[in-house]
Amino acid sequence: MNKLTIEDLDVKGKRVLMRVDFNVPQNEDGSVRDDTRIRAALRSINYVREKGGKLILMSHLGRPGDPNKAESEEEKAKILKKNATLKMDPIADHLRKLVGGNVKKVDDIVGPDVEAAVAAMEPGDIILLENTRFNKGETKNNPELCEQLAKLGDVYVSDAFGTVHRAHASTEGVTKYVSQSAAGFLVAKEMEYFGRVLNSPDRPLLAILGGAKVSDKITVIENLLNLVDTLVIGGGMAYTFMKAQGYEIGNSLLDEGGIDVAKTVLAKAKEKGVELLLPVDTVVADAFSNDANTKVVGLGEIEAGWEGLDIGPKTLEMFCDAIKKSKTVVWNGPVGVFEMEKFAVGTKTIADLLANSPNITSVIGGGDTAAAVAQYGLADKMSHVSTGGGASLEMLEGKELPGLAALTDK
Repeated sequence: MNKLTIEDLDVKGKRVLMRVDFNVPQNEDGSVRDDTRIRAALRSINYVREKGGKLILMSHLGRPGDPNKAESEEEKAKILKKNATLKMDPIADHLRKLVGGNVKKVDDIVGPDVEAAVAAMEPGDIILLENTRFNKGETKNNPELCEQLAKLGDVYVSDAFGTVHRAHASTEGVTKYVSQSAAGFLVAKEMEYFGRVLNSPDRPLLAILGGAKVSDKITVIENLLNLVDTLVIGGGMAYTFMKAQGYEIGNSLLDEGGIDVAKTVLAKAKEKGVELLLPVDTVVADAFSNDANTKVVGLGEIEAGWEGLDIGPKTLEMFCDAIKKSKTVVWNGPVGVFEMEKFAVGTKTIADLLANSPNITSVIGGGDTAAAVAQYGLADKMSHVSTGGGASLEMLEGKELPGLAALTDK
């Protein structure tokens, strides 16, 4: 994607309207519990300040309700109470600590008060707008809201990869009303790595797909079959593939609607000459619990009352051997229930292997996989860990993402 990046913009003395992803986990008192997403935007934030720009930040937080849609006063009160916990004030407090002060929070997204605050800015100042989703025009990509947002900035920067698959006012519509729209450092890095995987990967290219449902990832699988040399299937969806081949899976997760899809995938992989690797043994448990009884069984040997929760040792060895032969690995979805220590062996071993293989370009596709490598303290040792689960999936599906397509071409 040959789009303008933040380094192509002359931001000195200009108002830079930047979409960031500050939709972060919070503690009960509203304070930030995990600031990974905030820190991810700091490079772009600091760049604008160092270059003498005036920075206006916008982000959503959670899923605010619409009190006007409440069917009773009681329901309206509940919505208002919930929305009060989704204001951006605690986020502004946290950002203030990270950048050393100089962050002003305003109580709206657009309007005279916001415009006055922006007009009073000096180079290096930061204003954080209120939660964009408090305005119902945000998710509807309302043209009037887009135009009002655009009035706040001279140029627009997208640095919220986790939202670029949505055509919202702050992610796509606003770009129609500003002179230049560019990718921040974070979004530019995402485009670089996914662009490389999709267009010019170092081969062999291997993809690991996990997660629960085959039907959720059918478009990804179909697109990857045209790109990869090897496709590895793990996680909950592997049991649907086993069922499609006629094997018993006991109480393991089954995506009924995905059985025919799995059969089609098996046939297509063969037709295209793609090596498709599926588990040959499984760690099974007699309950979905870290305290359950466990054992390792072979293909088709999962008994009634038992469920597969991780790949077995033979499968792990097979998967790791395939990874070692690859030069590029894209990984979306853990291969077991990594949240429970007993069933994290497969996911952790693969993460360790990738983290300690500098010759392999490793692209981690956001969501649970990113959470797993972060949990193991390995995120910094991967080539790239995506900050957007949904957006990374749509990239792998080969879809055009509206928030990226809207950026100015070089």
